[in-house]
Amino acid sequence: MFFANDAPGEDQQGSSIVTFPRRQAERRVTIISTYPPRQCGLATFAADVVEKVGHYFDHIKFDIWAMTSDTDSAGGSVGEIRASDAESYRAAAAAINATPTDAVWLQHEFGIYGGPDGEMIIDLVNRIAAPLIVTFHTVLENPSDNQRRIIDHLVSRCSRIMVMSPLSRERLMSLHHAPREIIDVIEHGAPDRPFGREAKFKAERGLGNRPVLTTFGLLGRGKGLESVIEALPAIMKTNPDVCYRIVGATHPNLVAVEGERYRDELMAIAHQLGVAHAIEWENRFLDTGELLDQLEACDIYLTPYPNLQQSTSGTLSYAVALGKAVVSTPYIHARELLADGVGLLIEPQSASGIANAVCSLLADPDALAALKRRAYQRGRQTIWPRFADAVELMIERTVARPLSKTALAQPSFDGVRRMTDSTGMLQHAIGTIPDRRHGYCLDDNVRALMLVNVTTALDASEQTDRSTIHASFIQHAWNPDNGRFRNFMGFDRQWLEDCGSEDSNGRAIWALAHTAVNNPDKHIRDWATRLYDEALDHSADLDSPRTLAFITLAAALMLQARPAHGPSRLAAHRGAEILAHLLEQSRRPDWTWFEAVLAYDNPRMPQALISAGSALGRTDWLETGLDTLRWICERQTTAAGHFRPIGSEGFGMPYAQMPFDQQPVEAQATLDACATAFAVDGGQHWRHFGLAAWNWFFGANDRGEALAHTASGLCRDGINPRGANLNCGAESILAFQLGYHSMVALMPDEDQHSGDAVEDLKKQASRATAYP
Repeated sequence: MFFANDAPGEDQQGSSIVTFPRRQAERRVTIISTYPPRQCGLATFAADVVEKVGHYFDHIKFDIWAMTSDTDSAGGSVGEIRASDAESYRAAAAAINATPTDAVWLQHEFGIYGGPDGEMIIDLVNRIAAPLIVTFHTVLENPSDNQRRIIDHLVSRCSRIMVMSPLSRERLMSLHHAPREIIDVIEHGAPDRPFGREAKFKAERGLGNRPVLTTFGLLGRGKGLESVIEALPAIMKTNPDVCYRIVGATHPNLVAVEGERYRDELMAIAHQLGVAHAIEWENRFLDTGELLDQLEACDIYLTPYPNLQQSTSGTLSYAVALGKAVVSTPYIHARELLADGVGLLIEPQSASGIANAVCSLLADPDALAALKRRAYQRGRQTIWPRFADAVELMIERTVARPLSKTALAQPSFDGVRRMTDSTGMLQHAIGTIPDRRHGYCLDDNVRALMLVNVTTALDASEQTDRSTIHASFIQHAWNPDNGRFRNFMGFDRQWLEDCGSEDSNGRAIWALAHTAVNNPDKHIRDWATRLYDEALDHSADLDSPRTLAFITLAAALMLQARPAHGPSRLAAHRGAEILAHLLEQSRRPDWTWFEAVLAYDNPRMPQALISAGSALGRTDWLETGLDTLRWICERQTTAAGHFRPIGSEGFGMPYAQMPFDQQPVEAQATLDACATAFAVDGGQHWRHFGLAAWNWFFGANDRGEALAHTASGLCRDGINPRGANLNCGAESILAFQLGYHSMVALMPDEDQHSGDAVEDLKKQASRATAYP
């Protein structure tokens, strides 16, 4: 973890700041940006954020990841991301995910990150699990196609967006479809210093009573300084003692390309016009305190930028907050900050416009003083304590909410009822309303049958009725012509395929074994046993890893009821042997897994080895299953202790773990596998892992979102970068309901109804009176 000091002193020369109340909960925020000693406006802004926000809200701590080039370094106190190195972005994301950070705050500007238009930042953002805040320092009116694509993607991943102007907000909404409710407009922060001290700071610099014009910031082409120099002859006709101070070093990127050629060109223009003696050059990078002292010595601050798309100017914010009369071109930030008579706006690249504005102010001391006073009053809205207060509120709106507590309770079966008709369980929903367009699938109906087998929420009559509905669906799905189950059925009850996926066939065989062992109705158990035997006879050529796991789980379960059943023994042995072989082929020192990828239903493979090892007396398989289950559980546990399942975006990516989208079926698989492991060795760590997966349903997750609701029995479809997927499909509802029974299996009998024990172990958030 990389930590930046957050307890600085106040601005020099005193402050009128009041102390804000501190919230008790500590917040850790990771900032990704350029950072000192790099010399650029973004680096200065990031350093100011760390200093000022940390000063006024000492419960907020910052970790810094600084963008660097191949030739510079960020120093030892912060993390580094090499702008042109793709692996550096991935390594930074992994390191950030390994810390208990509450939010990641990305400072975005074109030209900072690697690749065309900085597109390499996308890979890092895709891998970040914590809520993402992005500050867009520039929002272009006419982005290129690639720039639009990048901003669109960043917007889609944001939990919160910060911009510094209302126009930037409107552009993000209209051009990039950003939701208004996640956008905070927080003006650039500025120092809080007393008003009207020009005479003191002029005297310190030997300027006497001369009128002083100032521009400060890193020198570069596109700042419009030529226009000011060209305006000086006209200004000096009526103000011969005027001094124009150009404060700041040449931008390092420009120096790397052409040295000081641009500064030399400006000096040549000044000599040619005969005004060189009126210009003072401060060719160095100043720390903030000295920069403010330099600025206090000026009467009129000039920002003659020709680029009218500039959304933010920290130097302009500083000048206004210090009560300087400002003459500026009407770029975005200037139009907004200088509105209502706070400053004077002139046309870009207009030497005459600059000369007229400056001369009119210098000729009317009362008008000049009034303009300064209006600027100072406007600046009270942007001083650092106001900025810090807005940032603290933004962070609190972004971070995951705390988890509340309630007792473990069986979910209402109504969630399943509302998704089920006489044909079977419908696949998908729009919100909480079943979506008939997508019909039914075998996968959901076998899960539903497994739930009906073990639930205690139904009376005997309804349990039989619902078992029959799902059993009938499974029976109809069986295609004896090719020895396979079909999977997808339209709402019109027409099958959409002749043969379903291997995984759907494996799950069906598992559900048949589960029904043969657990259903209370003998007739249904007998049906399940017959179809299990028939389907198992056709399963020898099914060999995808998860399919093998499902069939192995089925066979091991059937051996509990039929210990001498030869086909089940052969199936369990075959599946476990292949899984063990896959593990040996894929294992490496940091990768104890069956494949080079992590995908869906991952814990099922260790669970299958545990079950087969127990059923067949193979301690090697049993130990391997326990070892790999612990490995996957540890990978899915964050530094803060909550469950972070493998996200669907990472399925099939070698040696990668992507955080989104997170789906309830992964939590249920973890709960189920941990219950199997706990039944074998009684290890308390299985309870720990299982509890984390259970609490994931109720808000102990990367977005603090409660997905499940006990009173209705419903469950949202998962966690995406923005929060909860609001739909409640069959797979999610069943994962929650089945997960409950695995959670019960992880609890000692005496604790299942003990208020204190359940309260301590089941930090389940009810959120409670209405479905979230």
